[in-house]
Amino acid sequence: MQWKKGRIGKALPWLGATGLAGLATFALVGLRANSTTAGMVFLMLVVWSATEAGLWLSLYIALLCALAFDYFFLVPYRTLWIVGAQEWVAMASFIAGCLVVNRVAEVARRQTGHAERRREDVERLYALSQEMMLYEDAEGLVRDLPLAIARIFELEAVVLYVWDQDRFYTSMDAAPAAVQAAMRTMAQGHTAAASTEAGYSIAALMLGLRPVGALGWRPGHRGGLSHPVAAAVSAQVAIVLARSIAIETSAREEAARESERLRTALIDSLTHELRTPLTSIRAAATTLLASGELDQAGRTDMAAIIDEEAARLDLLIGAAVEMAEIDAQVVQVHAAPQHPRALLDQAVEESRKLLAGHKVEIDADDAGGQAWFDPHLLGRVLRHLLENAARYTPTGSRIVLGSRRAEGRLEFRVEDNGPGIDALDLPLVFEKFYRGKGGMAAGNGSGMGLAIVRAILAAHGGSIEVKSAPGQGTSFRFWVPLVEKEVPSAG
Repeated sequence: MQWKKGRIGKALPWLGATGLAGLATFALVGLRANSTTAGMVFLMLVVWSATEAGLWLSLYIALLCALAFDYFFLVPYRTLWIVGAQEWVAMASFIAGCLVVNRVAEVARRQTGHAERRREDVERLYALSQEMMLYEDAEGLVRDLPLAIARIFELEAVVLYVWDQDRFYTSMDAAPAAVQAAMRTMAQGHTAAASTEAGYSIAALMLGLRPVGALGWRPGHRGGLSHPVAAAVSAQVAIVLARSIAIETSAREEAARESERLRTALIDSLTHELRTPLTSIRAAATTLLASGELDQAGRTDMAAIIDEEAARLDLLIGAAVEMAEIDAQVVQVHAAPQHPRALLDQAVEESRKLLAGHKVEIDADDAGGQAWFDPHLLGRVLRHLLENAARYTPTGSRIVLGSRRAEGRLEFRVEDNGPGIDALDLPLVFEKFYRGKGGMAAGNGSGMGLAIVRAILAAHGGSIEVKSAPGQGTSFRFWVPLVEKEVPSAG
């Protein structure tokens, strides 16, 4: 049935052309038109068919019109014989006109088709360039580029080979091994002309005189890429690869510069911070050893200085070790069931010396019972925050610690009513080695505490935020995911 419908569909244009020629002949005979009129009508019919129908269909109509013109309008009538010079000239002129019209129409039709294809190619190239401009991630663009090219140009498959990475990106599962080998060979500069391998067309991607990769494609139902289009697409893809390589190189260089800057800053900061207590310790020790006239009170003062500066030195070394652990990404979370109130009590107890002279209040909501978190890590976070609150607030000021459960999170807060943080310093307080105006004025601290706090909470799956204003105190709020499990029984 489908076969019959296909044959009928192909035959309909020819049947229609036969009927059109017959209808024109019947009308001209009925009107008793002369040969000149009939020739002009038939010629107009041939011109119309040449512009609207294909070449073979228009030639078929021209043949029918020529036979009808000879049979009905040239002497002798009702025969296909031609008698007389005028009749021969008329028939020859008619046939020549039909051939010329068909030739001109065919050339115009081809030029129109070429122009339409060029217009479609330009539109597709423009769509590809627009899609590439929407990407901010160069690596993501390179990864998705084969899919975009295959979709826009309606190709069956597209393969992109990046020489610097020795990596293939495809619009399908995988490229054939023969195609991969051919693309590697072409990307190494052994050949720059397009070649065909396993049904794929392959072209080298050149940036100036340097190959950066290769592009392969398998034609779809519309066919493949013409040579000009393939050259334009290859040029665009080469520019994308060059941009990706440049961004990656720039990122590596920037990372190296940042690493060197941080390393230098770390050395400078630690050198300065370590020298200060060491200088005090050496000065006090020298005084004790060199001066025999010190009374017991003086010796006690020198010993107190040594003890205080040694404790400060120990804190600095501890902070440096913590930062090194975080940079090495060796921080691990070991969760255990515990009451948040117990964690706050323990942090206050361990910071008892630092909090001397301050009014500490604990506001914990223990209605939910135990929660699972790492008490060691969160204890380090609380100690850092309490140390900051004790250092930057005057004696007698109030410090509040709190905890609560909210929206699947276990939240903690450390608040004080001290001098607050300047608005310009607030966005930078969690950066390494940044101490701000208050820290510089106080003259102590390494600038690593809050950076350590943020990194620990990130490892625990949480985060931290700060709110402060000069003269109105500071509030640190941090949270970790709330995990509530049944505590295993002792048995």
